[in-house]
Amino acid sequence: MKFKFIGVALLCAFLMMNIVFTQFMVHQFYFENYINVLIFGGLNIVVFPLAFFTYKKTKDEKA
Repeated sequence: MKFKFIGVALLCAFLMMNIVFTQFMVHQFYFENYINVLIFGGLNIVVFPLAFFTYKKTKDEKA
């Protein structure tokens, strides 16, 4: 039962990181720092599948 809460907390953390990285990416694009845009875009591409994998693992666990 404790692991389900850890999975939900990880899922929330990954999705929050995704929102933050997207905001940083838009902000850096506005100021024409394109290298930082590529870095934060890459981090978004890495973090979203982690959140999806965590969701799939948490969904299969029993409460």
